[in-house]
Amino acid sequence: MYSGSREWLHLGEDESVVFESRPHPVAMGWGLPAGLLGGLGGLVLAGWATAEGWTLALTILGLLAALVGFTVVGVRYLLWTNTRYVITTAELYEKRGVFSRDVTQFRLDRIQNTSLRQSAVGRLLGYGELTVYTAGSGDPELTFERLARPARASAVLSEQLGGDRAPADER
Repeated sequence: MYSGSREWLHLGEDESVVFESRPHPVAMGWGLPAGLLGGLGGLVLAGWATAEGWTLALTILGLLAALVGFTVVGVRYLLWTNTRYVITTAELYEKRGVFSRDVTQFRLDRIQNTSLRQSAVGRLLGYGELTVYTAGSGDPELTFERLARPARASAVLSEQLGGDRAPADER
């Protein structure tokens, strides 16, 4: 459970958090391993070029590759760590943003239907999508994408909605 700052979360008097998560680490995508590989490769190239007495240009190229690679890793991590999915006793919240902040929230009493979707890979790694539909709209109102522990989130949401719609493996 996340225990960091929640200044963006405005709870009502009788409202409490019942589920909180961020996306599964897989949401960082291929940028994370590619950035790590590029960054480490750049450092190796710079060190090797310096040790062998090669040109300064090759050392600088290695350091630039390392800088770009580690920057990609940092950006992916910041985007991941600054995304939150919260279910309270009265509302759903989704927060995104590093420098600016985008918070989507709506009351649980507006929810018409929910959908839990997990691919085979998602089931294996423990992530999926929890989609929420509201009354009067055929389009999804909110989707918790690449959500870690999606069956748990679905069970908690169902409990808050007063139904027993939890997946069979969570009952």
